[in-house]
Amino acid sequence: MTSEPLLLHVFPTFRVGGSQVRFAAIANHFGRKYRHAVLALNGAYDCLERLDPGLDVQRWDVTAPKRSTLRNLRAFRRILRARKPDLLVTYNWGAIEWALANRPRLVPHIHIEDGFGPEEAERQLLRRVLTRRLALARSTVVLPSRTLYRLALDCWRLPAARVRHIPNGIDLARFSGRIAAIPLPPGPGPVIGTVAVLRAEKNIGRLLRAFADVREKVECRLVIAGDGPARAQLEALARQLLPEGSYVFTGRIDAVERVYVGLDIFALSSDTEQMPTSLMEGMAAGLPAVSTSVGDVPDMIAPENRPFVVSRDDESFAGALFRLVTNEATRSSVGLANRIIAQARFDATTMFSDYDSLFLSLIDLNSAGARTVPEPRVLSDFGS
Repeated sequence: MTSEPLLLHVFPTFRVGGSQVRFAAIANHFGRKYRHAVLALNGAYDCLERLDPGLDVQRWDVTAPKRSTLRNLRAFRRILRARKPDLLVTYNWGAIEWALANRPRLVPHIHIEDGFGPEEAERQLLRRVLTRRLALARSTVVLPSRTLYRLALDCWRLPAARVRHIPNGIDLARFSGRIAAIPLPPGPGPVIGTVAVLRAEKNIGRLLRAFADVREKVECRLVIAGDGPARAQLEALARQLLPEGSYVFTGRIDAVERVYVGLDIFALSSDTEQMPTSLMEGMAAGLPAVSTSVGDVPDMIAPENRPFVVSRDDESFAGALFRLVTNEATRSSVGLANRIIAQARFDATTMFSDYDSLFLSLIDLNSAGARTVPEPRVLSDFGS
């Protein structure tokens, strides 16, 4: 039988996160124009729930032992030869072995780099720089932020012709009209909130400590939406710092617009970000933001919001929160300015068009449309 082009997407994990949610939005938008295979190297596939059930999506499983690079490269190369996807798409450092396995090139390859974990929050690790330089020299590399784009050229020294800046986008329509808010902590005062995967690099502890400092001076409430490996530790810290009822951990919420509509201030306390989706969503919801100065954040927000983008320390973050909590007029004017910026710059339509053009430029459509497609198999059959 013949079929549409097959894109193999290799993720370190397919738990819900920025790159996974963006892929789901792209796949859902294009429907059955493309077929997709998703491979999560840690075996976690939670984000499959976000894909429309009518899509042609396969889940591929393969064992990739840590500290077995040569063995993994041989296995991955056998898989690429056997299955011949029309395009290999790898995501972030955790999938770099697949980029190496594709050298010399077996199939067209795109690598998408969204940012770094806590180990690279302060500086690039030399071993990773050199590996990226080798693995990606003949690949097309996509960066959503200007900061990453400059890094790919200046530090990784990748050929400029192969590096693409495709900014992230969101569905702005989700933040218009009447939306029911999630249940909020009871009591008076503005509501501060964040939406994040609860991991170390998000530094939600900074937000908790800053909120505790502000709440000693003025009434306010806190919402932390999301789930992740740091949740239990953060909930324990909240119990130590804050009175019961002044905050809530919502856990995972798919319709995140219901979080933003209940907030007065959006908070981003991360140690490392590039072009955070949550900030775009907060801006689309008309919120002012208090944020650490990371990645593209200073260039993303409205000029009126820039005084509330601060260094990565608790005192500065608490100070910015306090200034917004105590000034309703500023919250309103900054939020409106952010909404205008979001509507002008963050519409997902442009992102969809850019990725579609990129996919089509690399896929041999004549070959893809004429080839015979094998029945789906579990990839561990190939790689063992």
